[in-house]
Amino acid sequence: MYNAFWNHLKEQLLSTPPDFTCALELLKDVKENRLRNEIEEALDTDLLKQEAEHGALDVPHLSNYILNLMTLLCAPVRDEAIQKLETITDPVHLLRGIFRVLGLMKMDMVNYTIQSFRPYLQEHSIQYEQAKFQELLDKQPSLLDYTTKWLTKAATDITTPCPSSPESPSSSRSVACSLPNGAGNNSEPPSPTMVLYQGYLNLLLWDPENEEFPETLLMDRTRLQEMAFQLHQLTVLASVLLVARSFSGEILFSSSEFVDRLKCITKALTEEFISRPEETMLSVSEQVSQEIHQGLKDMGLTTLSSENTASLLGQLQNITKKENCIRSIVDQRIRLFLKCCLLHGMQESLLHFPGGLILIERELAELGWKFLNLMHHNQQVFGPYYAEILKNIIHPAQAQETDVEHN
Repeated sequence: MYNAFWNHLKEQLLSTPPDFTCALELLKDVKENRLRNEIEEALDTDLLKQEAEHGALDVPHLSNYILNLMTLLCAPVRDEAIQKLETITDPVHLLRGIFRVLGLMKMDMVNYTIQSFRPYLQEHSIQYEQAKFQELLDKQPSLLDYTTKWLTKAATDITTPCPSSPESPSSSRSVACSLPNGAGNNSEPPSPTMVLYQGYLNLLLWDPENEEFPETLLMDRTRLQEMAFQLHQLTVLASVLLVARSFSGEILFSSSEFVDRLKCITKALTEEFISRPEETMLSVSEQVSQEIHQGLKDMGLTTLSSENTASLLGQLQNITKKENCIRSIVDQRIRLFLKCCLLHGMQESLLHFPGGLILIERELAELGWKFLNLMHHNQQVFGPYYAEILKNIIHPAQAQETDVEHN
């Protein structure tokens, strides 16, 4: 990595016109080294110790020097904090404040350094992973068999016409039918990119017992399993919130404090939903019903009647069923959002956030970022291999697209 940095600097300076980005960073380092020497001279610990022993240590002058130096070195975001330090007269409080801000400045520098080197690290990581995988592929030509099978399944999901009767919301065919340019929506062969993205989405439905996991994604399997669990939990959470809102009304749900409390309770109770769905939703329904009753009472609103309470409990417990209408719609819209993240990027997808999911916008956006970043990196590393495989799966003319390699 050390040699790569200097080689990159040479390329920048020899380019037309020259790129001085890295050179300016080096000059900044030189400046900081000069400042370091000045600091060592001004804060000579032996000299300061002698001055303290003879009662000649000028604490205010020393404090002002340190604060001026911090102002010179800190990021603009820390200017206000340093200005507040200048108003502190108590030496103990001042020192405590100085060390607190210095800690923040240290983290600022660490984050800046990471951000500066991230492009070089990512580029090196992609090249390294490609080289290592090619070495394994040369030794074991069948290394892409499961990957080929995975992409073939994705192409089938997109090209097979959608059934007239709805399938299980957790099936990959149902996901493909619910998405833009999905199965049966277009007579043209699918693009390689659409097939690949369908394959990525299918990973979130992967059966843990199925060991034929794509070889190109084995290193990411654990993280994908965690994302699949989060997706499942968000589906249940959003379904619970939608049912609860339909009974309690907009006034109660306009309270962010109430919504956050309901989220927290539901998340905690649904940790074991997959292994114990009926028991879990029984606990959720009872607790949510109690929270709604107390919330309406605290706001001076009419509480639910016995009949409405029973209906609320029943609808919440019905979420355990995979064919539950609310759960199916929520599941499809979440997967649609993730597909849009892959196709259009995160920012545009947030501008067109799915209706009905606004109550889990923060949580879903977090999942979207993680999924998008992981799949984007995988696409950069293994795009050339996917392109070759897809040439033999879909129409040859369509497979000439190069965006599978470079998106």
